[in-house]
Order: sequence, then structure tokens, then C-alpha cells
Amino acid sequence: MILRLVGHSYKYAVEQIMLALFQTEKPQYSCDIITGSDEPDTAAFAESRLKLGAAYAQATTLMRSGGKVSYGYARIGRGKLTDKLTTDRLLQRIIKQSFYRAAISHIGAPPAWGSLTGIRPAHIAAAALEAGQGEAATAKMLTRVYYVSPERALLCTDAAQASLALKGTLGQSDIALYIGIPFCLTRCAYCSFVSNSVEKSFDLVEPFVNTLISEIRIASALVKDLGLRVIAIYIGGGTPTALPDDSLEAVMLALEKSFDLSGLREYTVEAGRPDTITASKLDIIKRRGAGRVCVNPQSMSSSVLEAIGRRHTPDDVLEAVRLVRQKGLALNMDMIAGLPGDTPESFRHSFDTVLGLTPENITIHTLSLKKGSRIMLDSTVIPDGAVVSDMLDNALGRLRRSGYSPYYLYRQKYTSGGFENTGWSITGHEGIYNICMMEELCTVLSFGGGGVTKLVSPDGGRIERVFNAKYPREYILKAESAADKMWKIKDFYFSAADSR
Repeated sequence: MILRLVGHSYKYAVEQIMLALFQTEKPQYSCDIITGSDEPDTAAFAESRLKLGAAYAQATTLMRSGGKVSYGYARIGRGKLTDKLTTDRLLQRIIKQSFYRAAISHIGAPPAWGSLTGIRPAHIAAAALEAGQGEAATAKMLTRVYYVSPERALLCTDAAQASLALKGTLGQSDIALYIGIPFCLTRCAYCSFVSNSVEKSFDLVEPFVNTLISEIRIASALVKDLGLRVIAIYIGGGTPTALPDDSLEAVMLALEKSFDLSGLREYTVEAGRPDTITASKLDIIKRRGAGRVCVNPQSMSSSVLEAIGRRHTPDDVLEAVRLVRQKGLALNMDMIAGLPGDTPESFRHSFDTVLGLTPENITIHTLSLKKGSRIMLDSTVIPDGAVVSDMLDNALGRLRRSGYSPYYLYRQKYTSGGFENTGWSITGHEGIYNICMMEELCTVLSFGGGGVTKLVSPDGGRIERVFNAKYPREYILKAESAADKMWKIKDFYFSAADSR
């Protein structure tokens, strides 16, 4: 779609709403499109215009698509445009509203998330709830201002309530730890994460683990000096249980010996691939203090598993769950709606099977069309947005009726149908790490390849990120950068203390 901005430079906001509503379009820009001299009349086109009047700021959008021309309009009182942050937020909101109103006649059924963009929709609901709005009023605001469907507005509000409930229990010194293990047995067709095949990169495992343990030890001294308290640990990847037994235990033992874990409230290991889960690995996980394991079948259909490059079978999933339960560990299970070869019927069968295993947590993802994945590289045929909507809506209703509640929620770019990823839990088993990370409630220190440390000031008003090297070999070679990272963390906390 050809875009033209008049009276403003909020390019990212326009591109966000365009990509949310027209997923097959790519943003292009031209200085002389209105006349039609440079582009054919059939080219999709939108002009976003902003005018600051004496009483109101007004946003209008003119859109041409498929031979149809439409207009959208939104405004906000000038008195509400106070500081720069508020002004930018409100102006971008009316720009998106006007774009949505112009686009709605071109896209058929209204999208479930309306004009709402961004990865953390629960942020908006949480802010409204903290400002004193009730649940019903907050959900109504989402539908009225952002055109979110009633079902997604309730989903968003429920996730915000879980976030605020956890926030009320956190102290200013509380932090979480993330340990990234960038190894898998094989790369799944939908995956673009930084991960190496253990089979192809076995020689990297030992030096990677040694580098990781060194980083953990260096960070633990800093955590002690700063008086921080670890409340949650998440070992993810990749597939942590793709590591050999002795390597997995060495990492977990380093965490146990390096940090004071007396304040730990949650410890999760993402076992992920059922074909990496063994009784011996689960023994290590439990012995080293973890109480929660993720088993991620993604589907319980043999044909779908084969299509995404998984080596395991549905029976392997059932056996992995049996082992987890035998060890007395809490269980999270992930599914993905929209995988190649899946149908509403086969997804429903997979979901029913997973639900019947009564995991404490179920996470329902929407397939994200990532550029580096095999699905995109091979132009694999996948279910369309209407089919994905059917899958998600059925699961949403079944989860609520089965006693599960949404506790965290996020949206990614380029998901099928523009839908969401939602974590569901039975009462008392909400994932602390997931909420803290997604809703930015506390600092998360990340170690390992591809780890991203997210520093959150005690008042929540300032956030900084520090990135580890992505790939195992690069991470090993840049081991000395761990010391630089610790200085950045220390400077952040010292400057936060000075500002109070």
C-alpha cells in the first residue's frame, strides 16, 4: 500500500495499523500519488493527514483500494495534549482511529483487535484499572475507543487484572532470571529463534555451558551487592532439555550455588520438545529446585507434527506428560493455532487432548509468520485468518468453561489473522515470570545466547535493555562482554537510586 503523510511524521503508527489491517500489503511511499501521475489507479493508497486546530487536533484518512474510495476521521481536544509523551500517544491514537475507520469498508469483517496495535494490549487495560475504572468500564473503553471485539476486550481486561494482582505483591528489589539455551534437536518449520541443532553443533555445547556458568557467577555477585532478590527463574531456549544431562545439571547447579534463592516463588524449565524429556532429566530438574516444566506439543496431530518438522509423535507427548506428573512437577503445555495442514477439526482434537491432561497452564499461540522460518522461505500453505479465528474462539470458550483464566497476553507482528498469544491457568498457578517479562513489572536479568536483559527501575518509569550475543559461537567468543554488561546494570541501578 502506498502511504502519504501530511501534517505529521508518525510513520511507524501508520505502518502499524496498516500492517494490522492489510497483512499482505507492504508500506511504500510516494510524494505525488494523489494526481495518479506516478501510480496506476488500481494501487492501494492511503493518505494520513493531521491538523492541529485551536480547539481540536483532527486526523483524517483518505483510502483507495480495489477501486473503492473511503474516508476516516477522528479528533481529540487540544486541552488533552499536555506533555510530549501524552501528546504523541493521543495523536497516534487518533491517526490510527481515522485509518481504521477509512479501512473498515475495504476489509470485510472487523478485526478482533480493531485499531489496537502493539505487543502489550494489557498495558492499556491495566492503566485504566489503576486509574479507578472498573472491569466493565475498561472493557467498554477498549471496544469504544479501539474497536476491540467484546471477547478480546474481556481477555485483555482479565490479563490486566492478573498483572495488577502480581504487581501488588512485588517489592522494589525483586527480579527474575532468564537463562537462554540456544540449542534444539532440529529447527521447527515455524521457528526463527536463534537455535543450533545439538547434533550439528555438539562441539559448542561444552564451551557454551562453561561461558554461561561464568556469566551466572559474575552476575550473582552483582545481584548480592545491589541487594536484589530473585523471585522467579525461567530456563528457556531453544530447548534446554536438548542439553546432555551433565550439562543441564551443571547450569542448574551453578544457579543454585551462585544466587540466594530463599525468596524464589517460581522456577520453570522449558523442556519443550517431548522427544528430549527423559526420567533422568526430570530428576535433575526436580533435584535442582525447579517445580514447573513446559511440555510443548504444539499439535497432537501426526500429520501436522510431520509438516512442521517435529520428530515426536502424539504418544511421545502423552509419555512425557506421564513422566512429568510422576515426578510431581507442575505442567504448562503450548499449542499453536494456524500450523500447516491443521484444520478446525484437527485443532479441536489436539486441544481436547491437551485439556484432558489437566495441565496447570495452557498457552495458546497464534502462528507468527517470521521471515527466517521455513514456512516463509518455502511459501508453505497455511490456514487463513478465518480458520485461525475458529480455532482460537473455540479454545477460548472451552478454557473458560473448564476453569482456566487468562493471565498474560501479547501480540506479535505478522500473526495469522492478527490474533494473540495467551497464557491460561487454573487459579493460583499464574506464571510469575511470564507476567513480569511481558508487563515489565520488574527487572529480568538474562544470561546465555540471545539473552536480553530488561532493566526496570523500581518506580517502573524507566526501562533499558542489554543484549547478549545471539549465536552460541559468538556468545562464547565474546565472553568478556559479560563484565561490560554488569557495569551497565550497576550504572542503571545507581542512577535509579540517585533519581529518587
